[in-house]
Amino acid sequence: MGAAFHYYQLVAINGTGARRIVEIAAAKSFFFSAFPQISPQSNVPNAPIQRQLLEWVRANSPETEKKNLAERCLLCFISWQSDRACTHLEVQFGSHHGFRASDLLPFVLDDDGTIPTPSTYQTFAQSVLQSFKPKQGSLSTWTNLRVKHHSELNRFLLECGVYLIGDWAILNDTNSQQLERIFRDFHRCTDLEIQRGKALLTAYHAIYRADRLLERRQRSHRGTRRCKPPSVSQLERMAALLPSPIDPEDITTQLQTIATRLRSYRIHVRGGTLMTESLDKSQEERVSLTEQRSANASSPLKDDGEDRPGEFLQSYRKEFLNALEDSLASVTTARFQKLQRREPEKAQNFLTALHLFHCEDRIMSDIAKEVGLKAQYQVARLLKLKAFRADVRQQLLVLLRDRVLELAKAYTAPERLYALNRELEVLLEEQIDRAIDDAQTATQTRKTPTSTSLFARILCRHLNSSRTSE
Repeated sequence: MGAAFHYYQLVAINGTGARRIVEIAAAKSFFFSAFPQISPQSNVPNAPIQRQLLEWVRANSPETEKKNLAERCLLCFISWQSDRACTHLEVQFGSHHGFRASDLLPFVLDDDGTIPTPSTYQTFAQSVLQSFKPKQGSLSTWTNLRVKHHSELNRFLLECGVYLIGDWAILNDTNSQQLERIFRDFHRCTDLEIQRGKALLTAYHAIYRADRLLERRQRSHRGTRRCKPPSVSQLERMAALLPSPIDPEDITTQLQTIATRLRSYRIHVRGGTLMTESLDKSQEERVSLTEQRSANASSPLKDDGEDRPGEFLQSYRKEFLNALEDSLASVTTARFQKLQRREPEKAQNFLTALHLFHCEDRIMSDIAKEVGLKAQYQVARLLKLKAFRADVRQQLLVLLRDRVLELAKAYTAPERLYALNRELEVLLEEQIDRAIDDAQTATQTRKTPTSTSLFARILCRHLNSSRTSE
C-alpha cells in the first residue's frame, strides 16, 4: 500500500541542489478522476494502480493526453522511490563514508515535471519506467535496483569508498588466481592465509556457485535474483571439501572475511578509498603505537643501556613530519599533472579548491562559486579527498618504512633489526592511519577548523610555498 500523493507530487531538486516537492495539478486531477474510489487520505494499492497506469502508457491509443498524464503519475511515483533509495544509502553508508542523500539526489532526480515529457532528453525516471517489466517484480523494487546500478552515482560512491555489490556476488566472480594475487600483492597475506583462502573459495565455487548457475538456468526466463547467504546444507557440503576439518558455521565468517578483502581491493582499483575509523584528537595529542611498543619489554628498541628509545623517538617524529610533507607534495603534484594532461582547465581549479578547503576552511558550496562550478558535489568530485588521502597514506608508508628502518640501525642491535623489520609496517600503518584519519574527521564533522589538523597544516605549507615560488 502507498500514499495517493506519490502519484501527483514530484520529488525534485532546485537550482542549488536542494530537495523540493512539486505538486502537479494536472496529474492530481487525472489521478482522482481515473481512480474515483481513491481519496487523498486513502491507502493506495500500488500494484493494480500501476498496472492500469502502465497499460495506458504503453497502449497503442490515440488518447495522447491520457497516455502523457498516466506517465506523469508513474514518474512521480518513481521520484519518491528514488528519493527513498538515496536516503537508504545515506543511512547505510553515509556517516562512515562522508556523504548525504543530498549528494546522491542530483544523479537520479533530473525530472522537471513537464507534461508531456521532453523527447530530446530521457530522464532517469523515464529510463526506469521504459525498462520496467511488471512480471519481474514491483516498480518500487525495480527503481531501487536501478538507483543502485546508476553508473555516475556508483562512481561517486566509489570515490567515497562504497562498493555496492554483495559479498556472495564478489566471491562468485573471483577466481583462485585472482585471490592469490590480491592477497599476496595488495594485502600481503602469508602463504598459509593464501592457501586457506584459495581452498575455501574453491569449495565455495564447487557448491554455491554451481547451485547458483543451475538455479539461473532453471529460471532464466524470469531473470536472476540477488545472491543470498549459503544455506546450512551448502555450508556442510563445502566443509566436506576442505582439506582440514572446520565447523560449517565458521565457513560463513571466513568467506565474508575473504569478501571484505576482495571488496577493499576493488574499491582501491576503481578509484575509491577504504573506510577508516573516525578519530577526533590531533596528531600531537596521540601516543603512537610505535611509542607504546618502545616501552614494552619485548620491543626491539627497548632501553637496555645500548638502545636509546628516547633519542630514537625524537628522530622518528622528525622523519614522520618530513615524510608526510614529501608525500603530500608528491601526491598533489601528481594529481595536478594528471589533470593538466587530461583536463587542463580543471588543474588550477583543483589547487585552488584544495587550498580553500584545507587552508581557509571554506565549505564546498562556496568553493563551487570560486572555481566556476554549479554545485558542491562537483567540488567533491574534483577534489576526491578520500582518494587523495589514500594516495598520501600509501606514499607515506613507503617513504617512512625505509627511512625508519635505516634510522633504527643507529639505535638498536643488528640482531634485533630482523624482528623490527617484520613489525615495522604494522606499527607505521597504525601511526599513519591516525594522521590521515585526523584529516578525514575534520572534513566530515567540521567541529574544529579543517586547517588545525597536522595533515592540513603541512599541506597548506606546501601549497603556499608553491604559490610563492610561481
